[in-house]
Amino acid sequence: MSDVSTEAQEAVDQATEAVNDAGFDFQQRYGEVIGKVNETLDKVDWGQMGKVGKAAGILLAVIVAQILIKGVLDTINLLPIVPGLLELLGLVVVGKWSWDNLTTSEKRAAVVDKVQTLKKEYLG
Repeated sequence: MSDVSTEAQEAVDQATEAVNDAGFDFQQRYGEVIGKVNETLDKVDWGQMGKVGKAAGILLAVIVAQILIKGVLDTINLLPIVPGLLELLGLVVVGKWSWDNLTTSEKRAAVVDKVQTLKKEYLG
């Protein structure tokens, strides 16, 4: 019985030693990684981060807006008759806009001019 206890105690001691070694190894490796991260962050030109921050903020806002819009549309889609009515409404609006803006050559030319003006204004 004492042989089993001694062997069990030795196994526990070996396991404890292995865990302590692994913990020390982890701490050492963690310290190395944090050191490398700090060195890399010291090399960054923080003057340019304003532009990156704005771009990241805009991207995040767009992602959140898309998630919210998807949630609203999925909720509307669950209602039995609303999706069909919204499709019909879309067709009516597109048809009315087309009738008002594309029926004569003068109106079509005005739409093309407006698109070209917007293109020059926003794209340069």
